Amino acid sequence: MKFCIYGAGAIGGLIGAHLARSGEDVTLIARGAHLAAMREKGLRVTGHGGDFTVHPRVTEDPAEAGPQDYVIVALKAHQVASIAEKMNPLLGPKTAVVMAVNGLPWWYFHGLEGPLKDRRLPVVDPGDLQWKYVGPERVIGCVVYPAAEVVAPGELRHVENDRFSLGEPDNTKSARVTALSKAFMAAGFKAPVKTDIRTEIWVKLWGNVAFNPISALTGGTLKSIAEDPATRAVVRGVMNEAEAIANKLGVTMPIPVEKRIDGAAGVGEHKTSMLQDFERGRPVELDAIVGAVAELGRLVAVPTPMIDTVYALTRHKAVKAGLYTG
Repeated sequence: MKFCIYGAGAIGGLIGAHLARSGEDVTLIARGAHLAAMREKGLRVTGHGGDFTVHPRVTEDPAEAGPQDYVIVALKAHQVASIAEKMNPLLGPKTAVVMAVNGLPWWYFHGLEGPLKDRRLPVVDPGDLQWKYVGPERVIGCVVYPAAEVVAPGELRHVENDRFSLGEPDNTKSARVTALSKAFMAAGFKAPVKTDIRTEIWVKLWGNVAFNPISALTGGTLKSIAEDPATRAVVRGVMNEAEAIANKLGVTMPIPVEKRIDGAAGVGEHKTSMLQDFERGRPVELDAIVGAVAELGRLVAVPTPMIDTVYALTRHKAVKAGLYTG
């Protein structure tokens, strides 16, 4: 099968490298020094899962790749709308687009029955660009669990975890998501097909909506935030609001909030991705992870004073640092 990875950074590069190693036809879309290094010497992967080098096709221009069976989008959430139209050369009549992107997905309400059916979410898809140029009917949902980092141009380190949960927006086990799961598993990943991908999206988002902005504001790790009674109370307040929103949307969290917080603490002295972005001077995924949850609260009439507060404070900090693109 033909796979194109749009955004061959840490996670995209990890997926593409493993698929290429397993024999799939892979094209990586990247830019700058990372692209140049991969053209010259291939893509080197080290760490969890073993060390290896692959030599997939690499380009900056999607037109060079042509129509694909699967396009895997592995960009920061705030980057996707700007490249939605550029994806057109990759999209054939049956191309599926796998959104391996953090936060609340722009396609969330596609196909759902009720008053919010096909509701658009401007905070994660400004101008409906993804809805228009990608199309929600192409989407396969994906919840990303691995941690990886680009350590040098053309080189990435797989830190931990190898699971990608996959699911159709209509909750079916379609032929295309089943084939994708088999390809991922053949490449060395765990790739369960979920018949309720939105619940899994919420469980990950539930922790991120609290820990990410609070860590960015305090500089604290998961463990330090969860073990300090004052910051733990803020985390709990944010997560309680998010859970109330999820419940209004028909999602029941599979574990209690305290257990979810304890699970984050168990990860240890880990810096969230949002804190790392602040420290490295990179634009932050604030709207998809925090602002979108606040927007959903307004849609379903759930007050979100705690979420609104941490969102406002973190956005102010990001704007002052020149790291907010919303």
